[in-house]
Amino acid sequence: MGRRLVPAALLILLLVLQGQLWFGRGSVPNVARLSEELATQQRSNAQAELANARIEAEIRDLREGLEMVEEKARSELGMVKPNEIFVQVAK
Repeated sequence: MGRRLVPAALLILLLVLQGQLWFGRGSVPNVARLSEELATQQRSNAQAELANARIEAEIRDLREGLEMVEEKARSELGMVKPNEIFVQVAK
């Protein structure tokens, strides 16, 4: 009886491990599905990064453009912001 018990236990253990491999949480189909979801998310993240870079470039352009307009208005038109004091020095 002892000689049959060890192979039977090993066979049961093998069946349990195979079941986990094909149907458990870390199963082959589940890992394949998760890998596909990861690839989809990575593509989505790459697209979002491109959109963010475009928006950052637009913001930078707007800020620089406004700074140039403000500088021109100050030098040519004498623009003064609220709470600023304008002092003109003659050369």
